[in-house]
Amino acid sequence: MAREIILDTETTGFDPKTGDRLVEIGCIEVLDFMPTGKSFHEYCDPLRDMPAEAQKVHGLSSEFLTGKPRFEAIADRFLEFVGDSVVVAHNAAFDRSFVNFELQKCGRGILPESQWVDTLAMAKKRFPGMYNSLDALCKRYKISLESRDKHGALIDAHLLAEVYLELQGGKERALELTAVVTAEMTAQLSAGAYGARPRPLAARSTPAEREIHVEWIQSTLKDKAVWVKLGLVDLPH
Repeated sequence: MAREIILDTETTGFDPKTGDRLVEIGCIEVLDFMPTGKSFHEYCDPLRDMPAEAQKVHGLSSEFLTGKPRFEAIADRFLEFVGDSVVVAHNAAFDRSFVNFELQKCGRGILPESQWVDTLAMAKKRFPGMYNSLDALCKRYKISLESRDKHGALIDAHLLAEVYLELQGGKERALELTAVVTAEMTAQLSAGAYGARPRPLAARSTPAEREIHVEWIQSTLKDKAVWVKLGLVDLPH
């Protein structure tokens, strides 16, 4: 199965090189495009003020973030969760720049560009010339946005997972994957852990019980009995 990590971040602004910092990171694990229920989510203290414009987007205030762990405190758990899996993000260059800036800042290895998939680039190929923000894609694919009134990293990661499935073929792809899994399970069951089934199956009754059964057939149903018609019982003549 293909393991991928759907990732989203919230930040204080647009560019870590000018002093902006990552303040929230949310990741969910997907196997063959379907969420497994495993996730990674943390708020981080940026050690700086929160610009009003950024707070309007995600609702995270300086007061709320003060005292939250610094990124360096969560870096190892984040890297362990991601592993060598592909990381899927919307406008991946943005998230990658902040994630790698924070990783470098605390002396960890970065996630190389080759490890990332950009759903914005995918959407632009699918819908050239159209508005392809995450919200726009959710509306286009009729994915409910009722779960959030502001942007949040984990909520948006869940929404992006649904968008990613649609960009990969949507419900038809999900049915295709289900069919593959079903076929694999059927093959495993057909192989059987107990070997070939004997034909006919071994008798479960004792000789004494079979004698009583024959006597009952002979005294009641006689040659009309289904056991006699199928050749399973021979009545004495």
